[in-house]
Amino acid sequence: MLADIDTWVLDLDNTLYPAGSALAAQLTHGILSTIAEYYDTDLAGARRIQSELVAEYGTSLRGAMLTGTIDPHEFLGFERRMDYSVIAPDPALAGVLEELPGRRYVYTNGSAYHAEQVLARLGLSEHIDGVFDILAGELVPKPYAESLDAFLDRFGIDPARAVMFDDLEVNLALPHERGMATVWVAGGTASERLGERRWRAADVAGFLRANV
Repeated sequence: MLADIDTWVLDLDNTLYPAGSALAAQLTHGILSTIAEYYDTDLAGARRIQSELVAEYGTSLRGAMLTGTIDPHEFLGFERRMDYSVIAPDPALAGVLEELPGRRYVYTNGSAYHAEQVLARLGLSEHIDGVFDILAGELVPKPYAESLDAFLDRFGIDPARAVMFDDLEVNLALPHERGMATVWVAGGTASERLGERRWRAADVAGFLRANV
């Protein structure tokens, strides 16, 4: 079904490792703590502000940058204090990625530092040809067209020969419109076809084993 694909585009968080991971809890706490400190509020207030920033600007970081003066590296500083050892190696996923024809990229709304730590823990670093992070996109996140266009241009990707995996269905709408095959990594136990060049999958490795 994916015989024409030569570029594999992978989201990071909740896609290459399961949603509900202990790492996700650390990410949430780090973002909320940073917002609480920056906006001088408690965690309840930080949750409200985060919701407003994400709804208006796509990510907390972009919202904080556009509504204030925080340095993006300062905002992302909490990542340096995270315990990435909660992520276990995934040799099954590494084996599947190694066998894929063509190029493999991580396209994330997180930072390159965060992606590098996660990929190293999963044992996937040597199987990824490049990372496009929120800073490479000049703080414009998925699902905005500016982010997608910058990603495609950076690596010279032909959308008609690419497939994108993401745990958020909203992030896949524009790539599909541009001609990419898309796989919504939504957990559960089964995969299903959602339409022309559109699938829902329980996980990346299982989908690739069954379809490549």
